[in-house]
Order: sequence, then structure tokens, then C-alpha cells
Amino acid sequence: MQVEPLAIAGPLLLTPQVFGDSRGYFLESWNQNRFAEALELPVEEVPTFVQDNQSRSSHLVLRGLHYQLPPHAQGKLVRCVQGEIFDVAVDIRRQSSTFGQWIGARLSSENHAQLWLPGGFAHGFLVLSERAEVLYKTTDFWDKATERSIRWDDPALAIAWPLPADGTAPSVSKKDLLAPTLEEAAEAGDVFP
Repeated sequence: MQVEPLAIAGPLLLTPQVFGDSRGYFLESWNQNRFAEALELPVEEVPTFVQDNQSRSSHLVLRGLHYQLPPHAQGKLVRCVQGEIFDVAVDIRRQSSTFGQWIGARLSSENHAQLWLPGGFAHGFLVLSERAEVLYKTTDFWDKATERSIRWDDPALAIAWPLPADGTAPSVSKKDLLAPTLEEAAEAGDVFP
């Protein structure tokens, strides 16, 4: 597995080794020992995944930016098994030197890359292909009481979503359209300490 640290401490881009021939390919999508090596932790300290989620979305659907507050913060291991997405993580750890900064990566069924996001990051993605299926593992269960969102188009975040040059807007849920900005979330105490 290739491990690529990103511009913000915490998230990692993980690309498995793919074994392919004329019949197709094989890859190992999850291995606790290799994940421990990537996180530079002993195996017994690797976060435990307790829930797997799958979504299917059409072209230009934008989901996010979602997160859960402690004590139900979720680490996520995200992969795209059909199509292609632009996956984004925003640092919402108030004490972090990179608070309010974001990273993005293209995940696809062609590159097999996965994005690891520890707790303390808001997560979202934009579908770039005709449709996409996204799978992600989480380190805590969904919890309605601690679930939060930040606006995908918060001007202070200035996320460079790869939207069409013709100005076509993404398809965003009503819940996500009504989400607060990061500043509003911070003022409400809805970010990580």
C-alpha cells in the first residue's frame, strides 16, 4: 500500500497495490496491519471500524460537509468503487494550526485510492462521473444528536470544487443548503476543541 501524507496533519491518501491481468484485477481494500503501519501505530491502537456505509449518486451531486461531534466523532476511510468523486476534508479542530483549511483528492474506481479522515474533519464529496458509488468505514455509529454540517460553499473555506466552467450548480440536499458556515458553527460550539 502506498501512503501519501497530505497538506494537513491527520488525513492520508492510501493506494493499494493492484494485481491485474487480462482477466481483471485483485486488490486488498482493507488490512488492519497495513493500516496500523500507515498510521504509525501498534495494531492494538488502530481505530476500530464499527459501521460501513454506501451511497450511490448521480453526476454533480454534492454531499457534505458532514461530521459528528465528540463523544461520537467518526474517523472515516472513504473509497469510490464505481465512477469518480472529488473528496474533501475540512479541519474543524479549533486548536489546530490548520483550522478551517481543506484538502481534496480524486477517488475513483480506476485509481482505487482511499482517503483516511480521523475525527475532527468535516467530510464531503462531489460526483464527477455519470454516477458514483462510495463506500466508507466509520469508527463510530451514526448519532443524530451529534451530527452536524457545514456549508459546502462557505466563502471562508474557498474549496475549489471542480464544477463545470459553464456555471452548472451541483445538486445539494436541502439539509446541506441550510448548513451554517464554519464561523457560525464555531460560534455555536459545534466544532472540535
